[in-house]
Amino acid sequence: MGPLAAIGAGLAVIGAGIGIGKIGGSAMEAIARQPEATAKIQTAMIIAAALVEGVALFAVVVSLLVASN
Repeated sequence: MGPLAAIGAGLAVIGAGIGIGKIGGSAMEAIARQPEATAKIQTAMIIAAALVEGVALFAVVVSLLVASN
């Protein structure tokens, strides 16, 4: 695995961490403002976090595949 692949994979993971952190923080703020909407907010948060995680995984796989060629 080349150094560029490692950097690409690291950036993907860092980006996913930041994105999921923002999602979680915004969800907590929304729940604090509107506790009666907790279930809807949590559902939307989980779906958004799963999409961000999927994109990050895809980026890591592409980075490793490019490095192997």
